[in-house]
Amino acid sequence: MRPIRPGDRGPAVAEIRTVLTGLDLLPADGQHDEFDAETERAVRAFQQSRGLSVDGRVGAETWRALDAARWRLGARTLYHAVPEPLIGEDVRSLQERLLEMGYDVGRADAAYGIRTARAVAQFQREMGLKPDGACGPHTMNALRRLGRKVVGGRPQWLRESDAIRQAGPTLVGRTVVIDPGHGGTDPGEVVPDGPLRWTEADIVHDLASRLEGRLAAAGVRVQLTRGPSPQTCLPDADRAQLANSLGADVFISLHTDGHANPAANGVATYHYGTNNGVTSATGERLAGLVQREIVARTGLRDCRTHAKAWDLLRLTKMPAVRVEVGYLTSPEDRGRLVDPRFRDRIVEAIVAAVQRMYFPIERDVPTGSIDVSALRAIVVAGQGGGLSRTAAE
Repeated sequence: MRPIRPGDRGPAVAEIRTVLTGLDLLPADGQHDEFDAETERAVRAFQQSRGLSVDGRVGAETWRALDAARWRLGARTLYHAVPEPLIGEDVRSLQERLLEMGYDVGRADAAYGIRTARAVAQFQREMGLKPDGACGPHTMNALRRLGRKVVGGRPQWLRESDAIRQAGPTLVGRTVVIDPGHGGTDPGEVVPDGPLRWTEADIVHDLASRLEGRLAAAGVRVQLTRGPSPQTCLPDADRAQLANSLGADVFISLHTDGHANPAANGVATYHYGTNNGVTSATGERLAGLVQREIVARTGLRDCRTHAKAWDLLRLTKMPAVRVEVGYLTSPEDRGRLVDPRFRDRIVEAIVAAVQRMYFPIERDVPTGSIDVSALRAIVVAGQGGGLSRTAAE
């Protein structure tokens, strides 16, 4: 859909204002169909609260979030619907409540899927209710009466950390999906530079190809979400679904940033998280490792890590990060990004970060200390067949 922006008028704007009024972001006495400055401020506040990109416009992702925000937990009965699950802010609230109580719903993605239904059924059994996996009035009353069940750490952090620990430290046999952003008819940031023309899509695809080679050398199964010249640009939801269908262990999306001010520069890394503290624990840790390794190995300005609820991060079922590796609009960053040797250093940083994620926290190593060239798959003959391991284990 074409983004709805300041200056637009019509029924869609009126609908947006109705939702924002229901969220107390607009006064109830100001109903009209103009996207004015007041509406823009309210949209920005909504985007900020939902972990979306704050641009004051209503594109497809913001529209879906507004549509989901109509629902409040308890306003309707929630159940697992096939093939299209129920989606809404009430589902997210339920998922976050169950996560706080120690139930495994996976990611709080606002979609009432099978894992959410199973968690509800488990809660119902423990409360002596009919375990039908649907959240109606009786289940809601039981939820309101109970507090947290898990102590000693965030429940999801405990669950995800245990899964990583049991997986072991080796990279061999892992599946990593690498997502070069944009592509096809969407080149991303485009910057003319004398006789040359640099595009975000081309630079991040080159990065992704280099990363694919390094990870494959370490025994990792690697899948890219697109080739160098796809006919169409996959929506973020489809890229997430591809990673889910492959059963990926890690998802890494590569982008460059851009800004009207050419002085803006640096690297930032994003992981899934909401405004009330619910986060992908392993995604958050991976984002921190990626950010620190890139800063240490490249000297790019540290723009830190951030929690976002973008579709790309919300809908993936594995640790997922989006890395903005410099500003293409910055002459300083651009001069580095177009150098193949610099792109190799970025790749080395990401490989080191992925390896460190699988190290137990008590066995972690200092940032910048892993020799990525030593991470290579070795096949060791053993009884009953070959056993693979990583040389730097």
